[in-house]
Amino acid sequence: MYQIALCDDESTQLDKVEAMLKVYQEQHMDCSFLVERFTSADELLWVIQEDNYMPDLLFLDICMPNLPGIEAAKRLRSMGNRCQIIFLTISTEFALDAFRVDAFQYLVKPIKETELFPVLDKLLENIEKEKQKYLLVRTESRIRRVDLGKIVCCEAQKKCQCIYLSDGSQLLIRLTMAKIFEMLSGYTEFVRAGIAYIINLKHIESLNAREIQMDNGKKIYLPRGSYQPLKEQYFDYYCEEDCDNIFCK
Repeated sequence: MYQIALCDDESTQLDKVEAMLKVYQEQHMDCSFLVERFTSADELLWVIQEDNYMPDLLFLDICMPNLPGIEAAKRLRSMGNRCQIIFLTISTEFALDAFRVDAFQYLVKPIKETELFPVLDKLLENIEKEKQKYLLVRTESRIRRVDLGKIVCCEAQKKCQCIYLSDGSQLLIRLTMAKIFEMLSGYTEFVRAGIAYIINLKHIESLNAREIQMDNGKKIYLPRGSYQPLKEQYFDYYCEEDCDNIFCK
């Protein structure tokens, strides 16, 4: 599922882009879009900031009243949001400014399927590659990309969850442990340790029936009954990585 935001002050343009996205989905059965429409950049930025909305892709009109698309993109980047942006406009005069805010593409209206669809092919491929390397989280009113390899563990702390990184820093985020684990579920190195922790198996320094010693110095005390399944997950993971691993014998 891809979250797609459309932002244009002309509803007819929103209709056209949304219709083309539906055609694209029909031609790509493994592709699913969840589209949100916005008629002003102010509305878009408010939803992103207040509702923790994180689109994968943003279609953004450049020439809008009150807050032009280029300025909106600058604010978006200053918030730490790295979503892919496709600018839509009737003129090419803003092309250089568009790429200064790391836009993926710049399309001139009226947009045609023959122009848009190859762009979507490449863009969705890039999004999948990025999702394989990063976790996108909101922390302290900013949206941040976190390198998966640097996540040591995540600890439940009342209403917030704390992500410990390999450089010694910590991130406090307002997501449930269940939601974080769902976001990491495609990566076999991340497993649950009781109800309070998600750990990265790559960062385990040692493991016994009482505790886990992580390579950043953090100790995690294991609840009763959690050691055996965790040990099996740990061994299975490294056996998959290297079938000659001594633990596989």
